Amino acid sequence: MTERLAPADIGRAAALLRGGGLVAFPTETVYGLGADARDAGAVAAVFAAKGRPSFNPLISHFPDAVAAFAEARADDRARALAARFWPGPLTLVLPRAAGSRIDPLVAAGLDTLAVRVPAHPLAQALLRQAGVPVAAPSANRSGGVSPTTAAHVLAGLDGRLAAVLDGGPCAVGLESTVLDLSGPVATLLRPGGVPREAVEALLGPVAVAGAHAGEAARPSPGMLLSHYAPGLPLRLDAAAVAADEALLAFGAPLPGAGAVWQLSEGGDVVEAASRLFAGLRWLDAEGARLGLRGIAAMPVPAAGLGVAINDRLARAAAPR
Repeated sequence: MTERLAPADIGRAAALLRGGGLVAFPTETVYGLGADARDAGAVAAVFAAKGRPSFNPLISHFPDAVAAFAEARADDRARALAARFWPGPLTLVLPRAAGSRIDPLVAAGLDTLAVRVPAHPLAQALLRQAGVPVAAPSANRSGGVSPTTAAHVLAGLDGRLAAVLDGGPCAVGLESTVLDLSGPVATLLRPGGVPREAVEALLGPVAVAGAHAGEAARPSPGMLLSHYAPGLPLRLDAAAVAADEALLAFGAPLPGAGAVWQLSEGGDVVEAASRLFAGLRWLDAEGARLGLRGIAAMPVPAAGLGVAINDRLARAAAPR
């Protein structure tokens, strides 16, 4: 059975990680399913627990930029971004450093690494006590809705990991922004907790990558065409809703839905981001309980964190 650990049990969580166990832990974005990134067996167990394809790489987490840049080779752009946004919801894809200890499976066999320094105080404390780089995708079954509470983790992975460290709800609620700096052109691979505009204010214009199909290795997690999906079908940009549909509302809700989850009554994309995955989970369960046929999502403006929200909704609605 999976242990549910309180913050006071952080020493136990760190010992499990050092011993090759899988430990879910909170970050400011979502809960991650952590393993010692140097341990091939532990990393393979992450892929098995999630049912995750091996061509989809993992993000390695560190307590600070010094530790991250010991494994991945930083240039001036990376150092500037780290100084501005770390700790925080930004992942950098960088060339693997000579002598890196990260297992090749973490990077799906590529010669790059995705690295991040999370801001959540419990994640920071865990990384420092464990003393190892921690590879951690979202702590849910592959392709499903990401977890923003310990209860969400246990609902999907109970018995598949050693422990979950319960730090309460995640503040940001969307995964990190992923920026590829492995080449001369900075490329946004996944929108997330740091808006593109904030990155461009520091670096200038960045390119934007599209989603990948097929089974070639991705440079980053979060690039599958179908991802973050509830069990019920999701319909986007709803201007009306039927009685046999659940509604993911943004602003004044459309009338007539069989069930409603409000992302933000006041139209705040930051609040909406923090409530997105919890809302998809609730509507999926409530809709199934009520016999509804699907979920209708009202439009969210594509500005700031709204870009990341729309990215997750589009992937959740994609054909499976």
